[in-house]
Amino acid sequence: MKLAIVGGGSTYTPELISGFTRLREQLAIDEIALIDTDSQRLDLVSGISRRMLTRAGHPARLVATTDLVAGVADADAVLIQLRVGGQDARESDETWPHEVDCIGQETTGPGGLAKALRTVPLVLSIADTVREHAKPDAWIVDFTNPVGIVTRALLEAGHRAVGLCNVAIGFQRRFAANLGVEPDAVQLGHVGLNHLTWERSVRVGGHDRLPQLIEGQLAELADEVELPEALLAQLGVVPSYYLRYYYAHDEVLHEQRHNASRAAQVRAIEQELLSIYADESVDEKPEILERRGGAFYSEAAIQVLAMMQGEDSVARVVNLRNDGMLPFLPDDHVIEVPARFNGAAFVAEPVDALPDDVRGLVSAVAGYERLALDAAVHGGRGRTLRAMRAHPLVLQHDRAEKLTDLLLAANRPFLEWA
Repeated sequence: MKLAIVGGGSTYTPELISGFTRLREQLAIDEIALIDTDSQRLDLVSGISRRMLTRAGHPARLVATTDLVAGVADADAVLIQLRVGGQDARESDETWPHEVDCIGQETTGPGGLAKALRTVPLVLSIADTVREHAKPDAWIVDFTNPVGIVTRALLEAGHRAVGLCNVAIGFQRRFAANLGVEPDAVQLGHVGLNHLTWERSVRVGGHDRLPQLIEGQLAELADEVELPEALLAQLGVVPSYYLRYYYAHDEVLHEQRHNASRAAQVRAIEQELLSIYADESVDEKPEILERRGGAFYSEAAIQVLAMMQGEDSVARVVNLRNDGMLPFLPDDHVIEVPARFNGAAFVAEPVDALPDDVRGLVSAVAGYERLALDAAVHGGRGRTLRAMRAHPLVLQHDRAEKLTDLLLAANRPFLEWA
């Protein structure tokens, strides 16, 4: 298969290449096309990627190009992993909401709305090019945040697309290690929206081991997601780290105001990575790449690509159309649950009814997501304000007004209508 990676100049890319070399038996790739508008970064990343493939004896041909049409031409699958505005835009998302006492985060709350407005139009434009030049049955695998909103944009526009996040596979790996089993022996009861999910069961051999984990490792689990033990004990589930922005908003806001932004940390790591990539003697994934984030990123991508090729029949967590799985949401909304690939489409595994508190929060965030997509596709301050006000971390009209003005001031270079 030919795999095209849009945003191939990302410092993440060698993590993908490492996965392709380690897991070559799971996925046969003949050609990898790295596509990026930043020719300097693309040159460095493609250089180390080629050296890694050569070192591993992987037969795939790697090409690097700034030409989107050439890169996606005849591709079997296209992975999108871009960040509009780079780390500077991310740092903006993480800071201006503080002026109105809201958390700053690139996928959740006001910052997440800003990222959606910047990202959706570009991804839709890229997808149109994929539809025209890739193979007729090519799939788009979206890693670009906010994954739920971006994936729904793609599906609403009629593209063959699935969204992917590394939160679930991270939990699967950690639970497997705790239980002393292989990762694929663990099936998660993972449910929610992208970056708003809960692990409701951890099944091994048909038996749910989550109650045992919560009882015996409560302190460790709570520490991992940085939430109170009492909360996990009462919920009886393990929330993802991103629930901390809701369950501990004020604590997180205090931390953000007194610590360097994540964007600043990542920017420094990226500069070090690019220096390493420039060294032509380096032909392995640098250890520092683990600090960049995205643990198990390559494994998650390979699993989904293998599913599409008919090489993996295990249920994997993806972002896909609801289609009645969560009956309180519209069918066309995008949810994040385990699913299987039937040869033509991803089909969600059955989902048990959610408790009232979880259902309420999912409903509220889903309402915001729908308004956010409307604003991203059609533009306008009024649509942006309505989406901002609908987010559960905002709600107050005056606060939403101020946040909308801050968002527009920080993002005018990226918004044609602003």
